[in-house]
Amino acid sequence: MKQIRIILGDLVLDAHLNDSPTAQKVWEALPIETSFSTWGDEIYFSIPVTMALESDAQELVESGDLGYWPSGNAFCIFFGPTPISNQGEIRPASAVNMIGRIIGDATRLKKRMSEKLIRVERGH
Repeated sequence: MKQIRIILGDLVLDAHLNDSPTAQKVWEALPIETSFSTWGDEIYFSIPVTMALESDAQELVESGDLGYWPSGNAFCIFFGPTPISNQGEIRPASAVNMIGRIIGDATRLKKRMSEKLIRVERGH
């Protein structure tokens, strides 16, 4: 697994990318610094990666999961319910390719949703 770092203001989160084809394309595109959008307790932003939905794409995710949303060419960070989640679940807008996971408590992102930029870079 490859390690990445996600930075919002003074918050730095380490994460691992899995060995999927989509995660490899994301790794090749790093570093990325951009503005982001939120949707419930999800941060997402477009990245210069185009991939189709993988056969093991997920319609439900866990807090801390990192996904790639083919419909929007977007990197997604999940840390709580979205507007379409049912009780006790985290549901993306549509299926996402799972690309990795944050190490530690992803809910710390809730306090940084007013930041203007997010940076994702290769880990050290």
